[in-house]
Amino acid sequence: MTGFPWLSLITFLPLVCGLAVLALWRRPEASRVVCLAAALAELALTAVLLCGLWPQAAHGGWLLTEDAAWIPRFGIRYTLALDGLSLPFVALTALFGVLCVLVSWRQVEKHVAAFHFFLLAALSGVMGVFLATDLFLFALFWEVQLIPVFFLIGVWGHGDRQRAAIKFFLFSATGGLLMFLAVIGLALIHSGNTGVLTFSLAALMKASLPQATATWLFAAFLLSFAIKVPLVPVHMWLPDAHTQAPTAGSLILAGLLLKTGGYALLRFAFPLFPAQAVAFAPLLAGLGLAGLFFASWVALAQEDMKRLVAYSSIAHMGLTVAGMAVFNSLAMAGSIVLMVCHALTTGGLFAMAGMVDERLHTRKLDSLGGLWDQAPRFGALFLLFSMASAALPGLANFSGEIMIILGLFKAHPVWGGLAVAGMVLTLAYMLRLVQGTLFGPRHSPLPMADINLREALVLVPLALAVLALGLHPAPLLDILTAPVAALLGHIAPAAALAVGP
Repeated sequence: MTGFPWLSLITFLPLVCGLAVLALWRRPEASRVVCLAAALAELALTAVLLCGLWPQAAHGGWLLTEDAAWIPRFGIRYTLALDGLSLPFVALTALFGVLCVLVSWRQVEKHVAAFHFFLLAALSGVMGVFLATDLFLFALFWEVQLIPVFFLIGVWGHGDRQRAAIKFFLFSATGGLLMFLAVIGLALIHSGNTGVLTFSLAALMKASLPQATATWLFAAFLLSFAIKVPLVPVHMWLPDAHTQAPTAGSLILAGLLLKTGGYALLRFAFPLFPAQAVAFAPLLAGLGLAGLFFASWVALAQEDMKRLVAYSSIAHMGLTVAGMAVFNSLAMAGSIVLMVCHALTTGGLFAMAGMVDERLHTRKLDSLGGLWDQAPRFGALFLLFSMASAALPGLANFSGEIMIILGLFKAHPVWGGLAVAGMVLTLAYMLRLVQGTLFGPRHSPLPMADINLREALVLVPLALAVLALGLHPAPLLDILTAPVAALLGHIAPAAALAVGP
């Protein structure tokens, strides 16, 4: 495996195939088939990597690396690397590529080839974020991933889609620009100290910085990643983006883009600025728990299915940030597990919200009700994903949330108690979603057809993954142990010397 550029292949294969899809702009059905074939090829290649590398991931270290000079004059290199931290997110990206194509098969009817080009381009951008270890290359992928998602929302979305797309882009691009400036500043300071201009993550982790400068640079990284998480109070772009996005756009946002924010905190912000990360930990934990309560409370008042699930994403991701901020192995591993599980459960709920809208032309809870009677298979899967999102024991989210709560109790009992109280609110709004959708009297005069084969191919793999991670999360935890230990080992010396923000 090491002699072949696997990482470049899985990163750029979707983009190359997307360019081929554009040539089929007069043949919508052919563009769908080619896009599905590309997504399946990406998933197959990723599966080969998983089978070959998963056993080695438990031992830690980089599993695959690619490194080449790119712009030598400025110390910029083309460096991709895969380890136990990035492996599950790479797998999620490949899986969600196939799911996005399938859920869009009949929903997208205009500019079909262009839609699938932007879909595949988004996958390449996200894959690059999870694999880049040169900070300049990472910042480039970070910005590139925004462009196709902007078009997916703005062209193929619903309602006030252009406003939602512009809000999404302005929030994300502003944070990304600040982070890009911080990357350049960090490299220049390191160059002034050592005489070597580099953007290598490993080299810049050793940079010697004045505390005040490091604090400002960390703040720029933190703001960019917090917007993408999204962390309260910079979450305002997400509800509109989810509500107006096409179903595939919602899957990319919830399953992938939000996870790039959490991943980037662990991969870049914390290792580059360990003392500042520890100093800002109470603020991060407080904002995460505030987001859990605020978003859960607002979710209780929502009438639109997608908007309710969007606020649930803010709540769940707030809990993951709180888990990261206590810097113990139990909570940090739980945060990563919860990010993976949240992608699966929320992806399933967004896909099913799209199916309801496709059949009944509404997502309003007061216009639904009684769907289980007409569509029992749909009802059973919707209940499964809803209860998983509410952290029912034996289903996916529970494994991550219980680890976070135990880690929070270990570090700060009050934070642990607040997290438990937030879970109660989560259960309340998920029960309201289930009651308003599946039970009670029917309010829509249109028939609710049960899921078909194509939709089953989307939902059943997600459901099986939800069950597997709920009942047996050990394989995922095994590959996270080493990278989490390495991160905490790097932060531990700084924790004793941390200064206030």
